[in-house]
Amino acid sequence: MNKQKLQFWLPLLLSISMIIGIFIGFKMRDNIPGNRFFSVDKKNTLQEVLSLIKNKYVDKVDINNITDTAIEAILNQLDPHSLYITPNELQDINDDIEGNFYGVGIEFEIYHDTLNVFNVIDNGPAQKAGLQSGDQLIYINEKNVAGQKIELDSMRTMLRGNRESKLKLGILRSQKIFYVSVKRDLIPVNSIDASFMIDKSNGYIKINKFSTQTYHEFMTALSILKNKGMQNLLLDLRDNGGGVLEEAIEIADEFLDGDKLITYTEGKHSPKKEYRCRRLGQFEKGKLFVLSNEGSASASEVLMGALQDWDRATIIGSRSFGKGLVQEQFDLSDKGALRLTIARYYTPTGRSIQRSFNDGAMAYYEEAESRNYSDSNIKSDSLMKSSQTYKSPSGKKLYGGGGIMPDYFIHTEPDSLSDVLDKVFEKGILNHFAFIYSKKNKETLDTFKNPGIYAVAYDFTENDWNSLISEIASEQIDIKDIKLDEKKFLIKTAKSTIANMVWEKDGYYQVKAFEDQGVKKALELISK
Repeated sequence: MNKQKLQFWLPLLLSISMIIGIFIGFKMRDNIPGNRFFSVDKKNTLQEVLSLIKNKYVDKVDINNITDTAIEAILNQLDPHSLYITPNELQDINDDIEGNFYGVGIEFEIYHDTLNVFNVIDNGPAQKAGLQSGDQLIYINEKNVAGQKIELDSMRTMLRGNRESKLKLGILRSQKIFYVSVKRDLIPVNSIDASFMIDKSNGYIKINKFSTQTYHEFMTALSILKNKGMQNLLLDLRDNGGGVLEEAIEIADEFLDGDKLITYTEGKHSPKKEYRCRRLGQFEKGKLFVLSNEGSASASEVLMGALQDWDRATIIGSRSFGKGLVQEQFDLSDKGALRLTIARYYTPTGRSIQRSFNDGAMAYYEEAESRNYSDSNIKSDSLMKSSQTYKSPSGKKLYGGGGIMPDYFIHTEPDSLSDVLDKVFEKGILNHFAFIYSKKNKETLDTFKNPGIYAVAYDFTENDWNSLISEIASEQIDIKDIKLDEKKFLIKTAKSTIANMVWEKDGYYQVKAFEDQGVKKALELISK
């Protein structure tokens, strides 16, 4: 009988004890600010406004679009590099940072509303399925994509997808359409555009961005060039907008000896953090030259700043962009992300490279685009008038507050392209011309064993020029009256682009190097 009573009362007593414990726990939590039991934090004004619009506005509205606009307006009050990334944009951005994505493995252009394949990645899914350079893509999973005015980004989205997912592609080749099945796989997005020997002792490496794979790619390229006898290196960071800071720091460590400071970061909510050399570098001795322009920014400037501050490298070109802010990416509940500026970075001498953005984002970006480095006004550069001057160990004057000032100014391209030439590049006409040209002249181009021989021995003839004019005219663009320097620039770019079709990016940059004023200046300094 007692046992039966115990079985009846024990569950009840345990339940009462649990309720009392929960109540005491919540009462204790009530004493912690912001955690009142059965209370809800008051909505802020922005949330209230959005809620009222959603529930009370006279017409139907896209509240997500309004929210995105509100977030962008808030971030515009901060700095030009803090930004909101929508869920649709996030995957592409993360792919770029990671240095890979899942796709089919082709490089293409859209010309006359048709996708033209101009390169098939070695051992990629497309190559395994039999695709070739010169193919045209007509159908994707039975959907006609030719002549449909599909945007480039939309085409990329259609070709990318989950690993091992399949695509049925309709290909036009030699006036016949056939179908292939392609299984998507991991496709690398290389951050090293080119690496080659300019001559027997001078190497060249072009880095287009800093992804999580850049240091690995760089070390592979560096090792190959050293094995070929490289004694001096030209590191091309032109138009490298930055990326993963740690990758630039790792590369700097290969050039600097001891435990030298590479950079440090600091912000109101981010304590000072130093990045130093940690190991014996693989290229601490040979002559080092870095090519820079207005498109060199962020992580590129970290690398250049460290090398310049320690007198390790000679910077050639024009002043870099001037971005000295560090962003951290935070995931958001809508599956988007907030890339927020959390600190500034500083070079070893204490220079901040960040330009002023007090006049707004538009003026901030226009300043970099409008710089003119003709011989008459280089010395009047606003940064050279700056009071923020520093000295390297050798006594060289350094400038802070607006990018990396080169040691040698070199005028490498036209100050600005005319509206006519802008249209030529915008429409991708040169790529298409080179694509067709390389097919028609395959036998002739095959006689050149490498891009170096092609660069010296191959002339862009008057007939070639007339063919290019005709190609451009087919897009209702008349370039007959362009300036002489623009014509030379167009021919030089066309010749390099043809090399790209034959030898890929290594070919493009090798041919370009023969007439590159920055490269010529570096070789001149080496020979002294």
